[in-house]
Amino acid sequence: MPTFSLSPDELTRLARAEGFDLAGIAALDVADEQGSEDPGQYPRDDPGRYLEQWIAAGHAGEMDYLKRRNEQGELLRSQVQAAIPWARSVIVCAASYNAPGPLSIDPAPPDTGWIARYAWAGQPGADGKLRPSDYHDTLLSRLRAFETTLHRHIGDFESRSYVDTGPLIERDLARQAGIGWTAKNTCTLNQQLGSMLFLCCVVTSLEVAPASRPTPATDRCGTCRRCIEACPTDALIAPRQMDASRCIAYLTIEKRGPIPEELRAPIGRQVFGCDICQEVCPWNQKASFASSAQTRPELVNPALEWLASLTAEEFNRQFRDSPIRRTKRAGLLRNAAIAMGNSGEQKFLPQLETWARGEAEDPVLAEAAAWAIGRLTPSKSS
Repeated sequence: MPTFSLSPDELTRLARAEGFDLAGIAALDVADEQGSEDPGQYPRDDPGRYLEQWIAAGHAGEMDYLKRRNEQGELLRSQVQAAIPWARSVIVCAASYNAPGPLSIDPAPPDTGWIARYAWAGQPGADGKLRPSDYHDTLLSRLRAFETTLHRHIGDFESRSYVDTGPLIERDLARQAGIGWTAKNTCTLNQQLGSMLFLCCVVTSLEVAPASRPTPATDRCGTCRRCIEACPTDALIAPRQMDASRCIAYLTIEKRGPIPEELRAPIGRQVFGCDICQEVCPWNQKASFASSAQTRPELVNPALEWLASLTAEEFNRQFRDSPIRRTKRAGLLRNAAIAMGNSGEQKFLPQLETWARGEAEDPVLAEAAAWAIGRLTPSKSS
């Protein structure tokens, strides 16, 4: 059986050469010793059982990919070997996306929306202008180059690279690899870089000797509860426990169809994702910025009128290689309608009324627009 033979410093050096900020290795025969602050709710020292109970409680919402099972009936994400039997370790890399710029909780014009920071990035085109880019593609290219480098230094072993697409619970692996601890908002949090991190994984057949295993990251959240208290939709039901079906990121990106009415006002102006629980974190407030981040300025506090005006062709051109494409144009317009309803701006009424009349074309958008009209004109609401 091949053995991992790099020192922590060598692993980090090779990862940084490919554009990553952090790297570590998690051995898969090591139990997760991080206990829950409320062990009666979920057994965090047993990831498979934790995931079963979390899904059974409905906290996964419509994210059916989290519910997939192997032929033995095990959840694929219950443990890495449930999906990849030959796996013996996972090398975890992290890349910061903490680009300079305003926060969503800063004062902003009421006629603007908010796009999550991780989706701001662009890549320079031939004309020097930033074009859409998707971190999945950008980081997967880097990760595969890193994977090739690992083979060159270590020798022959099985491996497979994933950027947010594999049957893995990355944050648990990142904690074991020493990248960071699982914060109370469920994000991986690093003392220097904060939690605005992309996590990338190379699953390997490499055995990791006890002497080569990093010390799991120490929890440094302490008694702080700012993320829990700041969540507008109460998605953080306990420290390190999220009801994803209430999370604004889920509602504006993953959720298809109507958003539950009681959650629309708390969504505020978020049209794609949410950064609030990270922005209020004291560790993030002093974290260093990503040196390579390039921001598309039109995505920072975007005008709701601009988003509403995008035709199908324009949407594809603006977001064809962007994470924003995941929500699809219909989802983005639904989100924009809700943000308009929360804006207090009467000038949005003509656009909302146009959408509300288009029930045959898009009933979900029409219903969201009708809700927004009622919110902007309370006397007319039923």
